[in-house]
Amino acid sequence: MTQRQTALTYEEAGKGARLALDTLEMKPTRGIASWMLHVMDIAYLEKKSGHAPGSYRGDPDAVYLDFQRAAGTCMIDQYLADNPLSMGVHGFECGTERSATTGAEAVVLDGIAIDSPESVVEHMERFVLPALDTSIAETNATVCRGLTNCDDAQAAASLVREEYRMQELLGPEILKVPYGIVRFPALRYGAYGYVNYLTAYLVYPDVMEKDFALQARLAEKQNAIAARAITEGRLPKVLRSDHDMADSRGTLVDVRSLDRLWFPHFARSIEPFLRADIRLLWHCDGNLMEMTPRLIEAGISGFQGFQYEDGMDYERICRMRTRDGDPLMIWAGVSVTRTLPFGTADDVRNELAWLVENGPKTGLFLGASSSITPGVPWENLDALIEGLAYYRRRGRVL
Repeated sequence: MTQRQTALTYEEAGKGARLALDTLEMKPTRGIASWMLHVMDIAYLEKKSGHAPGSYRGDPDAVYLDFQRAAGTCMIDQYLADNPLSMGVHGFECGTERSATTGAEAVVLDGIAIDSPESVVEHMERFVLPALDTSIAETNATVCRGLTNCDDAQAAASLVREEYRMQELLGPEILKVPYGIVRFPALRYGAYGYVNYLTAYLVYPDVMEKDFALQARLAEKQNAIAARAITEGRLPKVLRSDHDMADSRGTLVDVRSLDRLWFPHFARSIEPFLRADIRLLWHCDGNLMEMTPRLIEAGISGFQGFQYEDGMDYERICRMRTRDGDPLMIWAGVSVTRTLPFGTADDVRNELAWLVENGPKTGLFLGASSSITPGVPWENLDALIEGLAYYRRRGRVL
């Protein structure tokens, strides 16, 4: 495969990719763009893409991409061709190792048993915080994807080459949007487990803020390189960031503590993107309504993925404005936790109509709210794909 030397231009883009480009620029469009459908039911992927049963495991890229084309996908940011291989019809069947948040019997890091809030703090102070100091001094090595001793220009160029490679793989009909390069302070429950980490967060706020501050210093340097890559590579200037900070009840920690300990460092970390006029979207899991206006104030100007049944008020969010008073960008989707697995095909169609009716007039993508796991009725998946095609063709005309 020949390596692309430029970003996908409007002139060479196919109809779907052009619709995505216009939507990302918040231009009025006749149709409504659809973004990637990450279906994890391998048998359905094979059927819908026209491949023989059993072919996915031998060539996941071909089946995955042919499915995206068959589904009418206009834009992909997170490319996940291998991901469905980790899940069978009854869930994870591949001996996935249990982690701190998925039922590990014991968590031991660097010889320290993580069995209390104090052990969390001990590990952070002995290993995590010093490692952050070192990484801050060696930022370029962490973003050059295996290269060493590279400068900022080389680091940016390595990110651009990867995006060009992925665009070549997708072809002109599907736009590749950068993903996975937004850095900001994260809650470390994934390493330590929810109970011990969140208790440490409550009891030792000074240690937590020091961690967030160091993470932000490193992120600011990394994000400056990523912003340079997007600008110089003429890549789409929209990025989605993922970090689960809520469950169905609300934020994992008191949002007022985030105001003190996390939000100032988060805001600082994303400044390089805002200075470069790169739009940032936040992926929503759980009930993030308390965080939504705070994220907007920090500079987030769009949202993706909504668990409506948990209290995410889609209609209200779509009426919100950025901190500069502009409309938000919304990547909306039919619910993967309620409507798709438990509803009917008519429920799917009705939810799509509701998303369109209440969504913003520009900057709206349609799809599913997150990954679609096995067990969803195929007639619901068919209704989703047919509905997305309808709105791509007809837009808001009913």
